[in-house]
This record gives sequence, structure tokens and C-alpha cells, in this order.
Amino acid sequence: MGAIVVSLDAVLAERRMTLTELSERVGVTVANLSILKTGKARAVRFSTLAAICRELDCQPADLLRYAPDEDELSEGE
Repeated sequence: MGAIVVSLDAVLAERRMTLTELSERVGVTVANLSILKTGKARAVRFSTLAAICRELDCQPADLLRYAPDEDELSEGE
């Protein structure tokens, strides 16, 4: 099974915003945003994702993408 890749760091850098600033704006702890940023989150509430997208002026696809594993890639050949 593939994995969900989180690009929060890249979007934050583009917006010149810190994780702490985003945390204050969306009402999510820095610790929880850090878990999301590192890809260790098991789930994300849609309300949290919406708040992050609102503050970063982006779409969910700017933050999350699906990366198939090698087995899935070879099955398509």
C-alpha cells in the first residue's frame, strides 16, 4: 500500500509562515501540526484541514498527495 505524503513544510515556506504562527491562526497545537507535518498523523479532521487551507490560501491537494509503493507501480505495467 502506498502512503500519503504531506507537503506542509513546503507550503509554509512559500507563505513565509512558521508552524507556531499557523498553530495560533488555526487553533491547533504546534505538537499536533508537527505530527501532521512529519507524516506521522493517522487522521486529520476535515475542519482542521479546512482551517489550514484557509490560512495558507491553498487547496488540500497542495498539502497532501498519494504516493504509490513500488508494488503498485509494477502492477500497472
